[in-house]
Amino acid sequence: MRLLATTDSTALARAYRDNREHLAPWEPSRDDAFFTPAGQSEQISTHVAGLASGTEVPWVMTTEERIVGAITLTGIVRGPFLSAHVGYWVDARLQGQGVCSGALRAALLHARDELGLHRVQASVLPRNAPSRAVLDRAGFTVIGLAPSYLRIAGAWQDHLLYQRILT
Repeated sequence: MRLLATTDSTALARAYRDNREHLAPWEPSRDDAFFTPAGQSEQISTHVAGLASGTEVPWVMTTEERIVGAITLTGIVRGPFLSAHVGYWVDARLQGQGVCSGALRAALLHARDELGLHRVQASVLPRNAPSRAVLDRAGFTVIGLAPSYLRIAGAWQDHLLYQRILT
């Protein structure tokens, strides 16, 4: 796992293309441009700007050969809240091998030790058993159900809200 770099557009586009069908049920609908290096360059610019402003920390999960996933702390809030949201995905070929669990552990340590956050939240579709298992293993607890929370795969869908208190 390493920070997302501005030079990752081609590799990240490839990773998203390789996993387009795998990720489609769990993510917003994407137009074809998203899966191109130019589309990823735009996305990366947004993430890098968030990193510079202190509102997010974007990482990619890698092997020696390629990008195999991403994990991002977003919506970082300071003051009395000291909170962030986490989102992640991993290549279909690596699901169930602990890649996301390891990345999430590292992200939580960074959130606590480097950012001084108190809480990290995640949202997940109730039927996404693999993602729910990752959160359960990382010590997250369900704090509620948000009806019609996010537009995923072209429809407003309910999400379970999870949190992990870090301090």
